Amino acid sequence: MYRHLLIAVDGSLLSESAFKRALVFAKEMGATITLLRAIPEDHLLVYQAEMLGTTEGHHTDQARKNAQAYLDGLEAEARHALVPCEAIVTVNDHPHEAIVETAQKSGCDLIVMGSHGRHGMTGFLLGSETQRVLARTRLPVLVYR
Repeated sequence: MYRHLLIAVDGSLLSESAFKRALVFAKEMGATITLLRAIPEDHLLVYQAEMLGTTEGHHTDQARKNAQAYLDGLEAEARHALVPCEAIVTVNDHPHEAIVETAQKSGCDLIVMGSHGRHGMTGFLLGSETQRVLARTRLPVLVYR
């Protein structure tokens, strides 16, 4: 049925739980997975313009390394489960955009992600990346709560 899953992770326990469930699902389906970790751009405020060049690059590089190290651990779990896996780190202030774009570029036929289940005023104020993905993709989205 599904041959290529995009699994969006953000480092939370919820997204790790969704990853573990999606990994079992992918194995059962004989599917491959693409792991995606979207990190925000580094918007620094500095009091001296000279500081910006070195500081901004350093923070972005460190964030990428941390995200890649996190994905390396998940990728190892996928390899152990004998599920083909690719891990991608992308920089984007809007994770939903990165998720939809990566799923399209990678030829995925299902997006898997966790949802914190925010609703009411909290959901309205903080928004939901899951809701944004649902509104912007034509692909099916499997949501774990």
